[in-house]
Amino acid sequence: MRRWNGWGDDAVHVELPERALAYLRERLGRGVVPTDARLESLVARAAEPRLPAHPSVDRSAMTRLLHARGQSLPDWLALRFGRIHRLPDGVAFPETTHEVRELLDFARAADACVIPYGGGTSVVGHINPPEQIGRPVLTISLAHMRRLLDLDEESRLATFGAGVVGPDLEAQLRNRGYTLGHFPQSFEYSTLGGWIATRSSGQQSLRYGRIEQLFAGGRIETPSGALTIPTVPASAAGIDLRELVLGSEGRLGILTEATVRVRPLPTHESFHGWFFPTWECAEAAVRTLAHRGIGLSMIRLANAAETLTTLRLASGGFALDLLDRYLRFRGCGDERCFLVAGVTGDADSARFMLQSARDIVADYGGRYFGTRLGDRWRRNRFRGVYLRNALWEHGYAVDTVETAVDWPRVQTTIEAIERAAADACNGEAIHAYTHLSHVYAQGSSVYSTFIFRLAATYEENLERWERLKGAVSQAIVACGGTISHQHGVGTDHRRYLAAEKGALGIDAMRALFRQFDAEAMMNPGKLC
Repeated sequence: MRRWNGWGDDAVHVELPERALAYLRERLGRGVVPTDARLESLVARAAEPRLPAHPSVDRSAMTRLLHARGQSLPDWLALRFGRIHRLPDGVAFPETTHEVRELLDFARAADACVIPYGGGTSVVGHINPPEQIGRPVLTISLAHMRRLLDLDEESRLATFGAGVVGPDLEAQLRNRGYTLGHFPQSFEYSTLGGWIATRSSGQQSLRYGRIEQLFAGGRIETPSGALTIPTVPASAAGIDLRELVLGSEGRLGILTEATVRVRPLPTHESFHGWFFPTWECAEAAVRTLAHRGIGLSMIRLANAAETLTTLRLASGGFALDLLDRYLRFRGCGDERCFLVAGVTGDADSARFMLQSARDIVADYGGRYFGTRLGDRWRRNRFRGVYLRNALWEHGYAVDTVETAVDWPRVQTTIEAIERAAADACNGEAIHAYTHLSHVYAQGSSVYSTFIFRLAATYEENLERWERLKGAVSQAIVACGGTISHQHGVGTDHRRYLAAEKGALGIDAMRALFRQFDAEAMMNPGKLC
């Protein structure tokens, strides 16, 4: 069963090794473990729904609570401390585009706002009911719209219901010999519609492309009517309407069907690891790999702090001690950085890619370490997020920020983000580390993680998060980075969007939303 106040399946429990816990206590001090609110108590306190009865709308307190928050740290704080001030007034689960249309008409008649709901994995507040708006809120979940509707093998186009989650999408394609290749860390629970609405990026986007390269067309139900985007290989016919839907975050309407570009399943896939003695040589190596375009499916580089943390949080103390001594012998000491690269394709192209990568990395002092650590990463690629649950149980919170900048600003941006986080905590220790997860010829994404102790009260924790989030977001803007490379805007990033889009750009977006949604029904308060 899905965990109601944390991440993932509540039957999955990732243990925090004792050596990892000792490391965190040494860095941060002993954590305070708050007492979690009880689900039954929150359900009992739920306000009466303000939507009129409708045969397709579930107004029960339990269903409304389970669709009230996403996976951001403020969402966790609200759920764990029992501080949920606003629930949706009803949740609907349509099975067809026609039913979505009927629900939008019902919402208009009830003067209600509508929140599209995919997998509930947003980390920036996309699905939260707006507390400052007095209108009723109808959440429309696409959970029952998840079938493969069509597969055109000649054009390699697949059409799905937009509520399909990652594993179901890949399973339906795999049965026909294809893959989409879109694997965000939230893959287990996030949906195709959510990926499109937030401009998601998968871990192997270097081969398969970001979602904007994969999204070919579809159908979106808006308050003003249906917008159908046909699939064509390319077009010079004015503005690309796909771009209106990509990143729209539910402000235009509800994407009900999406057609995506798929590929045959690869015959070979492996993940390989290297260690570098310093960040400078590691960054130069991955930049060269990106410039050469040798076809790798993934390049992921951890800085020294993340490399150390990853090894410390792993189990197997004796083996890791041996690894440490071996790496020091090979010239990779305290500043070592770990690179994992994906090799995906047929056997011949895989051999070429791997040899090319090994030659390039060796030129920058990288020590090849085979597939052992790469295989470990692959096995845990969707389980690492479960560490959030384990850390909370020991009194520690985790949050992340991500951006993308051109190559000359990568290192200064990392330094600025980690420094801003340390300065924001008013003397409270914070453990920050960073990796590059998506590289381009032009630049790279920068993904930073922060671990800090939980305080005893909801108010203290929320204030701590607000200081941290504000400081690192301002650092990103000051460095000229995008406020989001892959998580989207929602509510948490909204105040920083104008620095990237400009006043005229923000006005243009708002005008677009009014064109499709004159009554401001759709997901108000999100994006801009």
